[in-house]
Amino acid sequence: MGTIFFILVHPYLLFLSSKVSFAPDSINTSQFISEANTLVSKDGNFELGFFSPSSSNNRYLGIWYKNIPVKTIVWVANRLNPINDSGLLMINSSTGSVVVMSQNKSVVWSTSPQRQAKNPVLKLLDSGNLVLTVTDEKDEKSRISLWESFDYPTDTLLPGMKLGWDLKKGVNRLLTAWKKPDDPSPGDFTDGILEMGIHSYPEAYIWKGNKKFFRTGPWNGLRFSGSPDLNPNPVYNYSFVSNEDEVYYTYTLKDKSLISRAVLNQTTHTRDRYTWIEAEKVWKVYSTRPRDYCDSYGLCGANGNCVFTASPVCQCLKAFKPKSPELWSVMEWSQGCVRNKPLSCHTDGFVKSVNLKLPDTTYSWVNKSMSLEECRVKCLNNCTCMAYTNSDISGGGSGCAIWFGDLMDIRQFPAGGQDLYIRMSASELLEEKHGPKIKIAVLVAAALAVVSGIFLVGFYICRIRTNFKVKKKPNGIICHQNNEGQKEDLELPFLDLSTIVRATDNFAHNKKLGEGGFGPVYKGILEDGQEIAIKRLSRSSGQGLNEFKNEVILIAKLQHRNLVKLVACCIQGEEKMLVYEYMPNKSLDSFIFDQTKSKLLDWSLRFNIICGIARGLQYLHQDSRLRIIHRDLKASNVLLDSEMNPKISDFGAARTFGGDQSEGNTNRVFGTYGYMAPEYAFDGQFSTKSDVFSFGILLLEIISGKKSRGFFHPNHNHNLIGYAWILWNEGKPLELTDECLGQSSTLSEVLRCIHISLLCVQQRPEDRPSMSSVIVMLGSESALPQPKQPGFFLEKDSNEVHCFSSKQESSSTNEITITLLEAR
Repeated sequence: MGTIFFILVHPYLLFLSSKVSFAPDSINTSQFISEANTLVSKDGNFELGFFSPSSSNNRYLGIWYKNIPVKTIVWVANRLNPINDSGLLMINSSTGSVVVMSQNKSVVWSTSPQRQAKNPVLKLLDSGNLVLTVTDEKDEKSRISLWESFDYPTDTLLPGMKLGWDLKKGVNRLLTAWKKPDDPSPGDFTDGILEMGIHSYPEAYIWKGNKKFFRTGPWNGLRFSGSPDLNPNPVYNYSFVSNEDEVYYTYTLKDKSLISRAVLNQTTHTRDRYTWIEAEKVWKVYSTRPRDYCDSYGLCGANGNCVFTASPVCQCLKAFKPKSPELWSVMEWSQGCVRNKPLSCHTDGFVKSVNLKLPDTTYSWVNKSMSLEECRVKCLNNCTCMAYTNSDISGGGSGCAIWFGDLMDIRQFPAGGQDLYIRMSASELLEEKHGPKIKIAVLVAAALAVVSGIFLVGFYICRIRTNFKVKKKPNGIICHQNNEGQKEDLELPFLDLSTIVRATDNFAHNKKLGEGGFGPVYKGILEDGQEIAIKRLSRSSGQGLNEFKNEVILIAKLQHRNLVKLVACCIQGEEKMLVYEYMPNKSLDSFIFDQTKSKLLDWSLRFNIICGIARGLQYLHQDSRLRIIHRDLKASNVLLDSEMNPKISDFGAARTFGGDQSEGNTNRVFGTYGYMAPEYAFDGQFSTKSDVFSFGILLLEIISGKKSRGFFHPNHNHNLIGYAWILWNEGKPLELTDECLGQSSTLSEVLRCIHISLLCVQQRPEDRPSMSSVIVMLGSESALPQPKQPGFFLEKDSNEVHCFSSKQESSSTNEITITLLEAR
């Protein structure tokens, strides 16, 4: 229909002479470009027309340098649909869209139609930008731009072009390499910047397919932190803009007579910056990225540091050691490094490392108004913050950037890098400060402790036996440990350590169900045949007796079919264990994120699980004796019984409130990033609405079968929330549905659940429904309020709050968590 329409509107186009008169740099609706003519920019630098790459007969509409003897293409329109015969470029007068047609009159490329297009003109500018403009209805003497080629680059970045996002237009300006030197179709090598709405500390990446290949490091006010050579020079001016409307990088030439371009090359897997040498009539490379071995993304793995001048090039950061010394010794560094000693959160400190390329900012947060000291305090008070620094080093330094979880893709520069303050345990900081003296003192103290221990061990054994008691009360059995200053009655049956050892075959490896954030979980069988799950707190986990008792006291008093049942407890010596009812189907994440097992969960089962989780949360928030906020709801903390009924588990991070109180504040943030509400993740403010946010994330995961952390889409950089929001606005929310559901799903129920999930992940807590409202929504067909833009991550300044989300790499399986255990 579109082709017929164009022919009817412009029947004379087929008969016009190629000598038709028009301005050499532009055309209007009565003019066109054919194989016989071109557009030339006013200063004669650029030309637009049809061309064929070397050794190819395909025809493309493109832009190239006019005065350079080596034909150098800088932009291609129909790179996905080459023309086999001859082409025609024209403007549709009724829609204002620019159209490329083949000889048989089929449309091979076009811009989006415009509702109002008065006197449209297509013009090739001196910058190489092809711009479609129309008369401004408010001012007949002015013209406004409707479309420009600079918003849709191919493989080349010209001076003045922007690489990045226009958030108002919704345009992502990416470079995509030619597939081959004679094939302009898109390759799998791309270059761009993560959207500000997804990423709080923007930086440029090069991707090879779905994997990160190279990273510039974030912009630090002067340059990208991974490119010290971008310092002021006599050739280029570099700049980076990041605000609520745009996030982009650009460059200009100080000498306008120079000719320069940056090109993404599929063959060499590099982004090369060229300058034209007129005397030699050749393009010469000015700079290349990646430039050396250490520029390869994540070469040294998590918490590794690439030092190009060292041997081997990969080193562990201070306070870290190789995760696999065997692999490290054969120069296999991908597993990275782990900490020498566990952190304890409130007693930690920071060690300064200099001249670094800052870590990957996928899991980062920025506040542009904070001082460095305020940044340190912010990081110290958040147990999952692993490093901090100034976000802007210009003018002496300002702003705050903090990182969560593993520090990825760091390299060391001889000079010109940036300072980074990395979290370190108090004991290691002491060693770092005092060196050998402390080591000697520690050895002496250790020797004395051993000698003292020999004399005290007998007494200790006797005392500990005395302190553990089993008492009968009318309402059940009470277990407690009577250590000085730590008395607490726990209303549960007490199992002694020997019973648990027998039940688990002495904690045999084949009895291990999984490993959580605070220790392993084992399956056990009591002498009466009862199957149990034992959560054994790791001695180095950082969970104290108070947190342990918190979980015991809470769960012992909770009775609901959608909450896990605590059977008994054990506190003996340094051992602290919880004994749960055994869940044969383990946790929800083992089903929905597994390609094979997810097929066992049809929509009916998934909807039942959703409703069960909602009922469990409602009980915690409203129907139990105390109001309880879970603070760590996620797929791995939802267990499934033999009939696939969901049971919420892991209450170590939970908080209780009495009366009408429903919110609180903390300096120690517990939970898992990807599930935590923005106000809790960064300000420590939590309420029942924090759990509602986590439920919304979990709901999206159940519907899509995709992890919130780890979600990747080849066509954009949004996380799971962002992707759901895009599909919602485009009227295609059902595309979020897990493919394995097939015809088993009830579309109206799925659509309603997606709608509810978006309401649950609203930025402002007061905009989220209560869990009782969620249950009503799930069980009715009444109209629902329209969701606003969801909340992802927060960046706060003195004036406003912004919403962000986080891109998750598909290769990542780790969760940043300080929960007591990821239940299995």
